[in-house]
Amino acid sequence: MDLLNPNCINSLSISTNNHQRSRECKNGASKSQIRRFSTTTTIRRSERFSVSNMAVTTASETSVNGGARTSRSSLVDKSSSAMELLDIERGVCVPFRKYTPETVRNKVLESRGSILSLASRGVEIVWNLGLYWSALTYDFLVGRDEEVVADRARQLRNLLCNLGPSFIKAGQVLANRPDIIREDYMSELCILQDDVPPFPNQVAFNIIEEELGRPLETVFTKISSQTIAAASLGQVYRATLRDTGEDVAIKVQRPQIEPIIYRDLFLFRTLASFLNGISLQKLGCNAELIVDEFGEKLLEELDYTLEARNIEDFLENFKDDPTVKIPRVYKQLSGSRVLVMEWIDGIRCTDPQAIKRAGIDIGGFLTVGVSAALRQLLEFGLFHGDPHPGNIFAMRDGRIAYVDFGNVAELSQQNKQILIDAVVHAVNEDYVEMANDFTRLGFLAKGTDVSPIVPALESIWQNSSGKGLSDFNFRSVTGQFNTLVYNYPIRIPERFSLVIRSLLTQEGICFTLKPDFKFLEVAYPYVAKRLLTDPNPALRERLIQVLFKDGVFQWKRLENLIVLAKENVAKMSSNPAIQVKSISKSLQVEKKLDLTDTIKDGARLFFTDEGIRRKLLLALTEDSKLHVQELVDVYRLVESDIDIPTVAVEVVRDLPTVVRDLALSWSDSILSDR
Repeated sequence: MDLLNPNCINSLSISTNNHQRSRECKNGASKSQIRRFSTTTTIRRSERFSVSNMAVTTASETSVNGGARTSRSSLVDKSSSAMELLDIERGVCVPFRKYTPETVRNKVLESRGSILSLASRGVEIVWNLGLYWSALTYDFLVGRDEEVVADRARQLRNLLCNLGPSFIKAGQVLANRPDIIREDYMSELCILQDDVPPFPNQVAFNIIEEELGRPLETVFTKISSQTIAAASLGQVYRATLRDTGEDVAIKVQRPQIEPIIYRDLFLFRTLASFLNGISLQKLGCNAELIVDEFGEKLLEELDYTLEARNIEDFLENFKDDPTVKIPRVYKQLSGSRVLVMEWIDGIRCTDPQAIKRAGIDIGGFLTVGVSAALRQLLEFGLFHGDPHPGNIFAMRDGRIAYVDFGNVAELSQQNKQILIDAVVHAVNEDYVEMANDFTRLGFLAKGTDVSPIVPALESIWQNSSGKGLSDFNFRSVTGQFNTLVYNYPIRIPERFSLVIRSLLTQEGICFTLKPDFKFLEVAYPYVAKRLLTDPNPALRERLIQVLFKDGVFQWKRLENLIVLAKENVAKMSSNPAIQVKSISKSLQVEKKLDLTDTIKDGARLFFTDEGIRRKLLLALTEDSKLHVQELVDVYRLVESDIDIPTVAVEVVRDLPTVVRDLALSWSDSILSDR
């Protein structure tokens, strides 16, 4: 990792239980986006690292070493550069990692016994994959490769299950990577689930006692004799705390799974080194980078202390949202292999009859779910990466509850802004810029000629949006997109494969509960409300881009945005979850669309930005007539939502700032003329 990266500012923090280091990027990461990793070094809260001091230290070390590099350091540099590429692409700087290729190599090769185990495992994998590859080759040679696709896809799924947890996880990743495998194989791998036979209860109870440091009966009055759920990496029990009588969920990691994962990751990366040429040609990146993405995420899932921090971040993000329930973590009872959480007594979100019997309005519940998902993606930049039906519940008061936070993904502030740019470019039908957005997000290598991709993007979007909201769904768009990425040198970054899977899974849940549900009919109002009310300068800029097309003000778009935004507020405020008296009074949801800040910012722009002022005046006098009726129509839409005295007070308060900005703008124009 390059410590001299100018995009990073170091900030150090300390927690009560673990010493943590975090680094925040200049592009504006939110609190939950700062990656936190445990270290064994005690760090003072006031301590800071100076980038310039690092430069001096590094330079002196280089001069002492005389630039000499051993073969080992060359390997480190090579693998580190791949990890740095991931950091740059994500816009997140990670000073301490659980995964690096060097860490994996050192753990696997630390003893003679582990080397023998590695060799044995390598023979097993090569033998099984070799047999499968031979079968594919035979099918191709005899010309029946297309006829037996379904059988071979099923055979691949069974093969991955038999090879163990690392390969099950790899199969789940491949099920969302149309840039790597064909769509028919993806469909089969989507069946691949984490449902595997549980390991013995006594083994699990021993692990819990080791983490607690005391007998089970001193902490719990009872614990379920059967697992509630079993997965490739761990399993879950239900228990009752002795001290408080609260029901909790206990997540226990499978015994001795970490050495298996490290061993398989080493073999994955070794195999990937032989496939770099093919990967570079097909995806525009080397295969080792894909393995590094996978390995980093897998090792994060193995550390339950990281999952506990993920839950804390979600709790912080949704602390003022009365429609979302996140379970509490009992950190004093948790460790790296055991996680104790609040028990969620909810209804599976795939059982519409049970939800109706509980008196929950399904339409309102789905609105809450879609809004929560969009907030995670576009507002927080920290989203649940595995929202399958077993991880989402409907609470009896109408709230949506999430569990299992081992697989979460982060989007930097820059990535979020580019996603919003892509939405704006789609609305404006600017397909060239949409293609450039793909490059900025890491789907295409820098310097790639996007001209062949532009017509394909245009075709996909027009085929999908041309049907209208009634027929639009993410699965149909994804199917067309899969064909695009398979035929062009497009690589889907791991975090965006999770975004795609998350959206598809949640859309599928929506269709299960309400077959005629229109995802975009909820998503559009949320985006409209964000564009109209969010004071973020970047979103203000995107709003202007949406309202002006080819320099012409779009009155109809403004009216549509207001109507959609008001619809979002109405749906959220009328949701059953908001009406429950048991919810804290401090958690409030707005009852009407608040445009005070938007009007204030608009007035400031009108007076200080000559370009905007000219465009607005042209909009009012377009086609040689005053567009008074359009202004009246807009005012009627927001009349009931605007408190004129409040807006007037806010504008007056902002007057000194407007005058200052106007003076600065005038002085800049005078100086530029000279």
